[in-house]
Amino acid sequence: MAATKHAQKIREDSTAYLTTALLQLLEKKPLAEIKVTELVTRAGVSRMAFYRNFDTLADVLRAYFAPRMTRLFDDVITQVPSPAKLGDMQQFFAEMGHALHLAEKRNYEYIVQQLFADNMVRYYQLTLPTGADDAGMQRYWIRFMSAGVYAIWREWLLSGANETLDEMHELIGKLQRATLAVIEQDADR
Repeated sequence: MAATKHAQKIREDSTAYLTTALLQLLEKKPLAEIKVTELVTRAGVSRMAFYRNFDTLADVLRAYFAPRMTRLFDDVITQVPSPAKLGDMQQFFAEMGHALHLAEKRNYEYIVQQLFADNMVRYYQLTLPTGADDAGMQRYWIRFMSAGVYAIWREWLLSGANETLDEMHELIGKLQRATLAVIEQDADR
């Protein structure tokens, strides 16, 4: 048992070192210009430690962003009251704002966007509109909403986050309700 705990601790430490080192390297250059050798040297771990935990550099970023984004969506899925949800969003953007800006600047935003889309699919599969009865409609509606909501949050963040989180939350809710109303109207015809 002790060896297992020790091995787990080493794995967690290696992952943390690799993530920190990658985020530091991304301060200076795009993801595509970073090599595994450069990353492991910066992190102070072996190539074996990298490949034991990850297949690609993008996987390091997925592992970093995924649990944080999933926690935010869990608030929405489990219908956490708005004050708590907004508090969690505030914390997320405070902790992740710089990394999200860097994603756009250093060409790894596609990773963040895909994680967002995956979580939107998870959310909307549980809350599909009543008018979206066929599979094609569901699939396209989820993609439509995912792209739109992502674009709103992206614009808000990259343009300086001038509106409050509460204002943004209300805006997205209004747009979602308006879209649902159109779908339900079409279903009634």
